[in-house]
Amino acid sequence: MWPIFGLVWPAGVFLAQTMATFAQRGKRILEVGCGLALASLVLHHRGADISSTDLHPQAANFLRENLLLNLLPPLVHHAGSWSDTIPQLGRFDLIIGSDLLYEPEHPGLLAHFIDRHAHDRAEVIIVDPGRGYHNKFGREMTALGYHHETEWSDLQPVRASLRRGRVLNYRREVR
Repeated sequence: MWPIFGLVWPAGVFLAQTMATFAQRGKRILEVGCGLALASLVLHHRGADISSTDLHPQAANFLRENLLLNLLPPLVHHAGSWSDTIPQLGRFDLIIGSDLLYEPEHPGLLAHFIDRHAHDRAEVIIVDPGRGYHNKFGREMTALGYHHETEWSDLQPVRASLRRGRVLNYRREVR
């Protein structure tokens, strides 16, 4: 049932590399669909206020082990689906994720999950390796009041498979 979990995907590596230098001071950050949570670990190491979520039942165990191996303190993690309401998760200034749009229902579910957990002023960064649903995601985000900031299709690929990828960046200034 979970053949894609437990791998470090090129889009996740690219997101982690981006977060290694991203201006994060003073921002509350959420990594959605974190998988092995590489970007969360990088941000946590930098002292960021980072939380993570994933549907996979082993994500929290992998995260806990990686925190121990990297001598990092605990990190807030919530298990759940994008269709779930998780009030204890709260709201965030920055929501990040990678390789999330690989099923037809993902754009709508993810956009509405983001909307439930984003502050009125928020930024969203999704690294998408080109699985085909980024346009639908963009329409969902626009309908929710987010403005498309940038989209780079000429990424410095971590691997050749990321060449078709995009960094989807959305911003909402006020609701």
